[in-house]
Amino acid sequence: KNQTSINEFILLGFSYGLRVQTLLYLVFLVTYMVTITENAIIIFVVKRNHHLQKPMYYFLGNLSFLEIWYVSVTLPRLLFGFWSQNMTISFSSCMTQLYFFISLMCTECVLLAVMAYDRYLAVCHPLRYPAIMTHKLCFQLSIFSWAGGFSISLIKVSFISRLTFCGPQVINHFFCDISPVLNLSCTDMSLAETVDFALALVILLVPLLIIVFSYCCILSTILCMPSAQGRKKAFSTCTSHFTVVIIFFSATLFMYARPRRIRPFNLSKIVSVFYAVFTPALNPLIYCLRNKEVKEILKKII
Repeated sequence: KNQTSINEFILLGFSYGLRVQTLLYLVFLVTYMVTITENAIIIFVVKRNHHLQKPMYYFLGNLSFLEIWYVSVTLPRLLFGFWSQNMTISFSSCMTQLYFFISLMCTECVLLAVMAYDRYLAVCHPLRYPAIMTHKLCFQLSIFSWAGGFSISLIKVSFISRLTFCGPQVINHFFCDISPVLNLSCTDMSLAETVDFALALVILLVPLLIIVFSYCCILSTILCMPSAQGRKKAFSTCTSHFTVVIIFFSATLFMYARPRRIRPFNLSKIVSVFYAVFTPALNPLIYCLRNKEVKEILKKII
């Protein structure tokens, strides 16, 4: 009761020497620009080319749009901190950043499950696929992904924002993430921890189970195909998505499917850099390099 609540935090970020910080600034700036450019190109190509007006590319466009905002939630603030050496962030800005980052992450979980369901229908039920995966259903599934992600995040952040935070006001991270923020609370956070952990398991494990089930059915169907060419074509339509799923879920399960009171450490920060900064830059490359249609259209445009 004698502690004074604080209304701003200090993001510790990457507290290294000036040369290292300058190098990190350039790396993150280039990564941010590349990520925005890559995903914007994919959205443009998918929207402008009638050959790509298919459910798979519609969801890929959604994913690219999400990745642009995903990196924009964290990187501009980090770059500004490198440039100005001002790493303070107000409580309201911290909660806003936390809300949008978690919302986009939860949306990506659901969207990847939707894309796995789309591949399941395309491979396992090819004759019924056009009748099932209509434009209306694609739109409904995308809306469900975005609404589900933002709704779950709203519940999580509403419980966290009610806590009282006391000194020290240093967040050992480069953005406001759940675990580092919760570690600064000086009131009972058991309810907020429980709600956050339960919702994290739901939003991570339910889509992951859908993805695993879809790919088990896909693999079973592919192995039963008599034609080697047919098996190769079916594999090629799924490998890029499966690669993205492995990268994304391995990092997010490590970070979020565990109790929140684990103290932040440098390994967590490195993992966060991987899935919050570099993965959005890798995803477009993975999809384009593994997709003949997109590669051919990009060659024509260039």
